[in-house]
Amino acid sequence: MRGRKWDTVHEGRDGWLFLTGGSNSVMDRYARGFGHWWHLRAWTRLMEARAARAARLGIRCLHVVVPEKLSVYENHTRDLAYDPARASTRRLARRLAGKAYYLDLLAPFRAARDGPVPLYLRTDTHWTIEGCLLAYRAIMRALGAVPPADIAERPDYSEERVLDLGEKLPHRPSEILYRPKIQRDAVRVETGALLAAYEAAGRAQDLHVGAHVVYRNERAADPRRLVLFGDSCAHFAPILLTGYLAESFAEVHFVWSASLDWDYIARVKPDILLCELAERFLARLPTDDFDVAAGRRAGRGPARAVPAVPTLS
Repeated sequence: MRGRKWDTVHEGRDGWLFLTGGSNSVMDRYARGFGHWWHLRAWTRLMEARAARAARLGIRCLHVVVPEKLSVYENHTRDLAYDPARASTRRLARRLAGKAYYLDLLAPFRAARDGPVPLYLRTDTHWTIEGCLLAYRAIMRALGAVPPADIAERPDYSEERVLDLGEKLPHRPSEILYRPKIQRDAVRVETGALLAAYEAAGRAQDLHVGAHVVYRNERAADPRRLVLFGDSCAHFAPILLTGYLAESFAEVHFVWSASLDWDYIARVKPDILLCELAERFLARLPTDDFDVAAGRRAGRGPARAVPAVPTLS
């Protein structure tokens, strides 16, 4: 069965699904050996260098790594041979303990995992509203910011869907997806050319890396400008972390990229540089040569207006 699409998914207990393979070889995030130690060492050095460069520009830099479901909910797996204690997020937390440029999300997620509402969707790699809110509140505390008093009371909507892990299985299990209607005060004031092209083609849901938006909020209690380089846990639509931050700060720029664009950062001159990344994407060390305007890494050929859909797993 090697090579079949559903080999990348582990079917755990009570309908819980976990990504175990894919293009980022998720189980390698729990590996032993010198190679993995060296890779995480390179990540810690990159984070330190980013923070130092941002400080020279007068910018506060903060990194957050969103833990894999495997790192939090091993109690929902079924006879899966891995050690969650060796999660990359756990090892980074030990390496970077006390560093102001790194926020450990694994510890609070594990502490809250047995609460009444799961922090992750059962059939998807992404967090629930509760998981996203937990991370958002931790980020706000780390940045010395206060969330809007009603931020957790915004209405939500639901729909039953086959989600990203469910669609990898032949029987395609579905799940009720809840998404918050966060946006109230923030207004999207700028849309990158790549996202604009996708939206014009009615394919915004297909765009990932390269998406770029700017939100402005004249009613925000916190006057600071924040630039967020992130992924689908943040998203360009105001439905997850980006939405919560846009309701909290005067201006939020979102760029879907693990690599940074330092020229863009220098032009925008934010007060805060936030780097968000799902744990599985630690598999690749960024080169920080992204071009926000082009929606791609520098040096690559010109991007098509509506390119092929990139791999997310």
